[in-house]
Amino acid sequence: MSASMETQTQQLQGMGKPVRPTGQLGRLARLLFKSKTGTIGLMIVVSVVLMSVFAGAIAPHDPAKTQVSERLKPPMWVEGGSAANPLGTDNLGRDVLSRIIYGSQVSLLVGICAVIVAGAIGVILGLVSGYYGGWIDSVIMRTVDAFLAIPNILFMLVILAVLGPSLMTLILVLGFTNWVKYARIIRSEVLGVKERDYVKAARTVGASNRRIILTHILPNVISSFIVVSTLSVATTIIAEASLSFLGLGIQPPTVSWGGMLSDGRQYLATSWWVATFPGIAITVTVLGIMFLGDWLRDVLDPRMKARK
Repeated sequence: MSASMETQTQQLQGMGKPVRPTGQLGRLARLLFKSKTGTIGLMIVVSVVLMSVFAGAIAPHDPAKTQVSERLKPPMWVEGGSAANPLGTDNLGRDVLSRIIYGSQVSLLVGICAVIVAGAIGVILGLVSGYYGGWIDSVIMRTVDAFLAIPNILFMLVILAVLGPSLMTLILVLGFTNWVKYARIIRSEVLGVKERDYVKAARTVGASNRRIILTHILPNVISSFIVVSTLSVATTIIAEASLSFLGLGIQPPTVSWGGMLSDGRQYLATSWWVATFPGIAITVTVLGIMFLGDWLRDVLDPRMKARK
């Protein structure tokens, strides 16, 4: 009888482990290419990543090199433009295309690193809050409520004004102010998962809380984290551009798309290309990430599958 109970317990524990069929990657690839928005999103994201990684080889000019004699030169298809500066030059004669290419490095770096910081904080607190409950849950959730009561942009502006703008400070500020959504989502997932039979069976056989959280609960809530973090990269890129536009983000001579928008706003009436092309770069990149995140949500969220 005891051997039979042990076998059943092992089966129940196995239910909590993620299934990894041999053709999982192939299945995801087929689902991706069936989705037009997912395919477009992947193509955009891959293009931006490759552009940032190989910026030194792709960019036709040094993004920081100024040529006053070439200032505010229009794009090559406009009268007065040339192929040497396909997207024109800015108010200091710097090549707009080269600056957009190098600006992708900052946007991706800040977007990904800030999401990693926010995700690490949010996932840990969400797991602890949902699993242990009680006063720990109350303290964490009241802290979440306090963060939600303060507008993110105001909180970030105050911190950056006090600490001073820099790349590392910007990443930490964006990460520290965006962890609450991860904590709330992971907590809600944990509350459901911890009541399942395989978690109860693991407690019955004496598994430690740490083992239960890492082995049985985390793998079953990680899909929600992946979806939310993918979409958060897009919003973080917009936040970085907004702060750089206001002068509290990435500082010159480092190139950022938000800084380019700020430089070109006073020339919109006469030299529209200075601000328009960085704006297009932000829009296309964010749309690509959103398309890819929307596809991931459809594939990884079982509730979305059930509706179809």
